[in-house]
This record gives sequence, C-alpha cells and structure tokens, in this order.
Amino acid sequence: MYRARRPFAGTDGNGERRLNLWLSTHADLALERLVHHLGVTKREFIERLLTAEDNRILSTLILDSPEWNNYFQIAPVTQ
Repeated sequence: MYRARRPFAGTDGNGERRLNLWLSTHADLALERLVHHLGVTKREFIERLLTAEDNRILSTLILDSPEWNNYFQIAPVTQ
C-alpha cells in the first residue's frame, strides 16, 4: 500500500519518483562529506541542488520561447 501511494505523495499530491543509480566513488565520497557538513539528508541535498539549477535555467528563459519549449521538450506548433 505504501509504494502504491508514492506517485501521489507530498503536500501538492504531485507524487515522488524513485531514483536508482551508480555514482563514482569520488562523487559518493563528496556527497557524504557535503551532507554531513550541511546536516541534511542525501535526498534533501540532491533535491536542493536539482531545483536550484532548474530555477537558475528557468530564470534565463522567456515563457513560450523556442528555448523554453526546447527545455521542456515541447514540440513546435505547425500549421
């Protein structure tokens, strides 16, 4: 039941996604140092890192521009 609810979890009901990957030893050790230094979980650190970079890119894009559509992988409208 718990896993079945994960796609709809969270305060906004937008759910959560599972991430399963291998990291280089160097990157994993860096992650361990960073989360220890900042006093956060790996999940929290990675979420912060990803959303900060996404926000940085979004702040450079004009809504509905070709660059915006490319970033969101929206196909151009053809008539």
